[in-house]
Amino acid sequence: MKVLVAGVGGIGGWLAASLARGGADVELFARGAALAKLQRDGLTIVSDGQQQTLPLKAFGTVSSGQSYDLIIVCVKTQDFGAVCESLRPVLKPGVRLIAGVNGLPWWFLASCGSSLHLEALDPGGKITSLLGDVAPLGAVVHASAHAIEPGVVRVVKADRLIIGEPDGRVSDFVQELSRCLQRGCVAAPIVPNIGEEIWAKLWGNMNMNPVSALTRLSSLPILERADLRALVLAMMEEFDAIGRKLGLRLPMSANERIEITKVLGDFRTSMLADAEAQRRLEHEGILGCVVELAEKLGLPAPVSKTVYALLTGLDYSFERNKTRLQS
Repeated sequence: MKVLVAGVGGIGGWLAASLARGGADVELFARGAALAKLQRDGLTIVSDGQQQTLPLKAFGTVSSGQSYDLIIVCVKTQDFGAVCESLRPVLKPGVRLIAGVNGLPWWFLASCGSSLHLEALDPGGKITSLLGDVAPLGAVVHASAHAIEPGVVRVVKADRLIIGEPDGRVSDFVQELSRCLQRGCVAAPIVPNIGEEIWAKLWGNMNMNPVSALTRLSSLPILERADLRALVLAMMEEFDAIGRKLGLRLPMSANERIEITKVLGDFRTSMLADAEAQRRLEHEGILGCVVELAEKLGLPAPVSKTVYALLTGLDYSFERNKTRLQS
């Protein structure tokens, strides 16, 4: 299996290394300092006190002469379209593509039988048009990893990567991918309802990420405060109503999900890290798409809309500060 991993941050690096260890022929697509480091030193993975360096081929441009069985794009939601545009020469008919993003992949609503288009995920429909010939594959990451410097990834916790065909089939390809990941020491269960797994993952992200970014609090202080817990619960209930309208089931109640989140310990969300660094926020992919869905389905979501407005304002303030510093 020949694989291209685009975006070699925490999760992208973890998956690239795992697939390479499992026997896949893995290549990397990166830019800037990450590309230079990968080309010079290879990809380094730090996990459980051990360090491994894999000399994987890395480049910053692709050509039509390159072909892959699978492309994995692990970037921020707002960067997904631009990265896919850079990969246009290798987006050949039938190539499998995993969108390793926080939020919903471009094919999600169509797999639910909905013809709705979300500008928050795909402005102008450009992504859908660009990826019209590829064969999507669903995946949900349950792992924590981050790049401690370009080309060096620390794996904090690697639980599993849930995979599945959007139409529920258990194809030969998805079975081969699962076996490869397992040989690389990653549990990779195949599920027939990957859409529901993706929806359930967003259920947690659409509230904890924004609230943590706005309050600058990690998970436990948010859930231990009655007022903030009530805010999170209200957002989760609005999300559940949207899912039921689309025929999507959640595996538990909102309160049960919160208790599970508390058991995971006091963690910092990716959006909190971005907010503290005044980087662009994934507000459209994580919450904007939910608010837009509610509007298009005619469902009330006042709490989510309010949090989204505040989050959009926070992101705007970062852009204004950046412009001010550059002028």
